[in-house]
Amino acid sequence: MSAGIDIAAAEQRGPAPQEGRLSRRETWTLVVVMTGTFMAIMDSFIVNVAVPSIRAELPASFSQVELAVSGYVLVYGLMLVTGGRLGDLYGTRRLYLVGTWVFLLGSLAAGLAPDPVSLIAFRAVQAVGAGLFYPQVLAVLQTVFTGRARTTAFAVFGATIGLASIAGQVLGGLLIHLDVFGLGWRNVFLVNVPIGLAVLAGAARLLPSGRASGSRSGLDLTGVGLLSGALLLLSVPLVEGQHAGWPVWTWISLGASLPVLAAFVVWERRLAVRGGSPLLDPALFRLRAFTSGNAIALAFFAGNAGLFFVLTLQLQNGMGYSPLVAGLTFVPLAVAFAAASLLGPRIQAVLGHHLLTLGYAINAAGTLALLATVWAAGTGATGWILLPSLAVTGFGQGLGVSPLIGTVLTGVPAKDAGAAGGVLETATQVGMSLGVAILSLVFFAFLGQRTSPAAFSDAFTITLIGNLALALTALALLPPLFRALAPRGGRG
Repeated sequence: MSAGIDIAAAEQRGPAPQEGRLSRRETWTLVVVMTGTFMAIMDSFIVNVAVPSIRAELPASFSQVELAVSGYVLVYGLMLVTGGRLGDLYGTRRLYLVGTWVFLLGSLAAGLAPDPVSLIAFRAVQAVGAGLFYPQVLAVLQTVFTGRARTTAFAVFGATIGLASIAGQVLGGLLIHLDVFGLGWRNVFLVNVPIGLAVLAGAARLLPSGRASGSRSGLDLTGVGLLSGALLLLSVPLVEGQHAGWPVWTWISLGASLPVLAAFVVWERRLAVRGGSPLLDPALFRLRAFTSGNAIALAFFAGNAGLFFVLTLQLQNGMGYSPLVAGLTFVPLAVAFAAASLLGPRIQAVLGHHLLTLGYAINAAGTLALLATVWAAGTGATGWILLPSLAVTGFGQGLGVSPLIGTVLTGVPAKDAGAAGGVLETATQVGMSLGVAILSLVFFAFLGQRTSPAAFSDAFTITLIGNLALALTALALLPPLFRALAPRGGRG
């Protein structure tokens, strides 16, 4: 996410709006970047409900379709930090436009894919595009908006994330059901084309064209290679381990990620000492709010993604719901998430940073209520019975996303805004992968070879204890963040 903004860029925005109000230009800028956000997040989920149709029509094996799904997540995660630094170096608008074009062309090609191998490759192209343009979104929010308008922008960002996560599965099921132009599953990719064209037109007109003052030329290719290698070694087993049965290579890969990551850290420090331009400026991690916030993001998003994964298993396999009905069961959570995100600025005006305390406490309470509900209802649990606790959980999650992102980026220099946003989004992606991997291990360990509804209910109940532990961990990690913010406004 490029901080590609200089003083001249601020002048492009015209007269300052009324206190706390978005100007007309800021409003349309927010619409453009939120539409891009929606596309990037939605495409992580929209393919899930199309799996049976893709397997039948191409035809494709289950492992091939799974690779089309997980490959997007993997490549996207690998690109985020690099995409952010490229934005810092070459400008927000340029990288947003290039990334959106790549994503749009990848979507078109995926929608026309003649075979499974082509589909996998074009999904990777989509992910490269998303990894280039998505980090620019946080740079725009951090540098274009100020004061209360910035708080409002981050609130809309949080609501967009929540809606996109659920809309992917619901919209995917709807597009396949409607079978527009007889294209079936291909519509889940082709729908990005008209949306992407509109985003390109808006971004070319509205996004600032400069780059961060003080940014240095040249991309740290060695750093890119080392960080990508470390993330690849970490992410592949987390994404594929469960399906593969956790063979020896997955554990070797996880172990090997640590020395490669250590090599990356050493290289970045040496490059910075020599006056070079590291992919990640080591000084970022001396900002205690930035470091603490990334640790919170890791635990918080691990809990959220793990909950979504095991709840989907329970709804479809344990309770016999169709993918579309299972997706619709998430709607109350998504609505509560969006509502909380939009209410957040008003509550934050009263509570300040302790809005995060309230959000994570409600999230933990909702998870506890879900655990109690499932334990009490057993095999009699239905989507309607789960609705209240899911809504409470979603409300807490909504209060905890956008304020965390804004807080973590507090004090980050403009020249490093892109890389910082890439790190934060990478932390959320790794957290999500860890949450799914750890909680699925627990789930399937307790499920064993059993397939009865009672067995699924028992496994789900036990797994929710781990989910509650992650929610409480995120809550417990808040005091170090608040201490980091107290002395100098977020600079550690």
